[in-house]
Amino acid sequence: MGWPARQSKGPIMHGYWIERYGIDGEYRIEEIPPERFPAFLADLAGHGYVGGNVTLPHKIVALECSEPDERARAIGAANTLWLDDGVLRSTNTDGEGFFRNLDLTTPGWNQDLGSVVVVGAGGAARAIVYGLRERGAEQINVVNRTPARAEALRDAFGPRVRPRTFEDLARLIPDARLVVNTSSLGMKGNPDVAWDLSRARPDTVVSDIVYLPLETSLLAEARRHGLRTTDGVGMLLHQAGRGFSLWFGVEPEVTEEQRARVLAALTP
Repeated sequence: MGWPARQSKGPIMHGYWIERYGIDGEYRIEEIPPERFPAFLADLAGHGYVGGNVTLPHKIVALECSEPDERARAIGAANTLWLDDGVLRSTNTDGEGFFRNLDLTTPGWNQDLGSVVVVGAGGAARAIVYGLRERGAEQINVVNRTPARAEALRDAFGPRVRPRTFEDLARLIPDARLVVNTSSLGMKGNPDVAWDLSRARPDTVVSDIVYLPLETSLLAEARRHGLRTTDGVGMLLHQAGRGFSLWFGVEPEVTEEQRARVLAALTP
């Protein structure tokens, strides 16, 4: 559910699981203008749905029109909805998808998790910062062009969050156990990332939630220095699983075949 929503790869991801597990169900795209969205949610069952995903610009309204869990409340946005005995409930799975992907592709990434760097202060950053607190990160450096947005994350999540500027990156990266780009830098049509990773720790993990292109300039730089990396498609796939299990009662597995289907859809 979004406005627009036709760009969603949800039908490919969930359609793969529906086919694989033999489920009598369907995952559809609903393009709903903002003025109609609250009424649509109020009659979700009447439209034939047991739940759904929410994308821009509806994530805050989805939170307000549902019974959110602690995670969605803390993040301030909902991206997954489901009906529970007639009650519309919500959560936010962005952080879950990010950390599930990290756990599977870079095991041990959170051992001795002291300093981390998160670039960007939008919705995805909020979800990741929330999860980093849960994982025990001692210092979460949030780098953003607009200081007030980084300060808002500190106000929301506490003193372990340190607002920083891009001028601070050179001294932050050598101590960082994890470097995450949640901004649009490196995305197709946007400026490339030009951060020096030559002084990064050899056990530093570098993650980019951008998936167009799949190998961003940040990931290419990290691999050049022999650092472990995770890409945005992994997060995209793993954030979808929680919703599927809530709607269909099946814990789905992310597979290489599914990843290949999504990558094919992303390739011009």
